[in-house]
Amino acid sequence: MVAPCARPRASATAAARSSSPSVAASAVSRRGFLKGAAVAAAAAEGLLQQPPPAAAAPVGDPSAPASGPTPLTLKINGKDRDVTVEPRTTLLSALRDHLDEPITGPKLVCNAGTCGACTVILDGKTVYGCSVLAMDAIGKTITTVEGLGTPDKPNPVQKAFVEKDAMMCGYCTSGFVTSVAALLNKNPSPSLQEIKEGCKGNFCRCGTFPHVFAAAQSAAEKMKKA
Repeated sequence: MVAPCARPRASATAAARSSSPSVAASAVSRRGFLKGAAVAAAAAEGLLQQPPPAAAAPVGDPSAPASGPTPLTLKINGKDRDVTVEPRTTLLSALRDHLDEPITGPKLVCNAGTCGACTVILDGKTVYGCSVLAMDAIGKTITTVEGLGTPDKPNPVQKAFVEKDAMMCGYCTSGFVTSVAALLNKNPSPSLQEIKEGCKGNFCRCGTFPHVFAAAQSAAEKMKKA
């Protein structure tokens, strides 16, 4: 009598299937497909959630943010002057450090907007050059002490400062001259108290305030007679 054929065990069958190249390749392919589908879905979701790109600002748009060295044109002492500065550059630095022919009348002393040595006139108002950005002065009229007069033809305020000996070390002098000139342009007949008020943003470490005030009064009188 012939014995019946024994059935292969389940474990042996599974081992045989897993060792088959076609079956193994099929299993890897399925896993790769599932992983790829998941990655693609995540990427698509990320793209959908991204905000739309901002529209580019038109060339020459003054509202567009500036970065890096930027060419500017500043109206200084009646002339258009071209200068290239970074957006963070102060007006004082632009005048002293970046113009082809530097303007050094406004002095860098405190660099904190407290002493007034860097005073300039911006659209008729005195400002600290160290506290104003050069870019904020675009389209405005800038007057420094050089624009008030020259050594050959000083204006009445500059003459009065020499006559009344209203200077010592000289660091603060240009700021005081500029402040007094701006005051007399607005108020040709100021009182002593108004002169002190007009100069309150300027500081003299040498203590020549009485001479400064006398020079301002003398200049006011001469300007009335001119």
